[in-house]
Amino acid sequence: MDFAGQSALVTGGAGGLGGATARRLVELGMHVVVFEPDGGRACAFAAELGNATGAAGDHNDERSVLAAIDLAKGAGKFSVNVNAAGVSVMAPATTTADGIPHDMALFRQLIDLHLMGPFNVSRLCSAAMASNEPDGDGQRGLIVNTASTAAFDGQARQVGYSAGKAAIVAMTLSMARDLADIGVRAMAIAPGPIWTPRLSGAPEALKAALISNVAFPKRFGQPEEYAQLVEAFLRTPFLNGQTVRLDGAMSTPLTNLMGKP
Repeated sequence: MDFAGQSALVTGGAGGLGGATARRLVELGMHVVVFEPDGGRACAFAAELGNATGAAGDHNDERSVLAAIDLAKGAGKFSVNVNAAGVSVMAPATTTADGIPHDMALFRQLIDLHLMGPFNVSRLCSAAMASNEPDGDGQRGLIVNTASTAAFDGQARQVGYSAGKAAIVAMTLSMARDLADIGVRAMAIAPGPIWTPRLSGAPEALKAALISNVAFPKRFGQPEEYAQLVEAFLRTPFLNGQTVRLDGAMSTPLTNLMGKP
């Protein structure tokens, strides 16, 4: 499969998962638009990759997303969007032991970050892909969103994060069916514990607890494995509307992430 002449937009494109994906897509011959809130970070990473362009913006902001899409369209046949922006944010319990309820503004912020933003980018990117010349399967593009094992096994103090990630899983099949008429596929990846710079700074006890829940191989996942899965989606057009867990057959009992809620 020849990816030369195609372009992609990767949100969170200078981060752990997004950065590995952007790098792999460039290696495959695509031009990648690295989309990040920090424009300096986006441009520096794009310069490192070579066949890439940095773009600054918030994935909830339509104007900045459309500007990034224009960059991708100007660099090739815009056919791939991977949404890997977002972080796991420890939040209050739904209600604390002393009767303080979860702050609603923070809950909305978590939903905006993990659900509204990815959907905003998905809808705008798929609209841009609708005018592509189809391939032999009638395919015009691929959207990949990032869920999490928290969508299925949410931990204490992750209620907003888990809700957003569960919604990513729920919308993937519906989105794929919506986009079938224009030949755009929709997939999602639900990573377990992946070794990113953020996780590397976590307490050793937490790292050990996370690995203990992984069946095999008994280690953290690597960002490159996420990128390889995106590549597998690209190379397998019959994959559509699915969420694939990337977690080493992980089981997730209650894990103490932040002490008692």
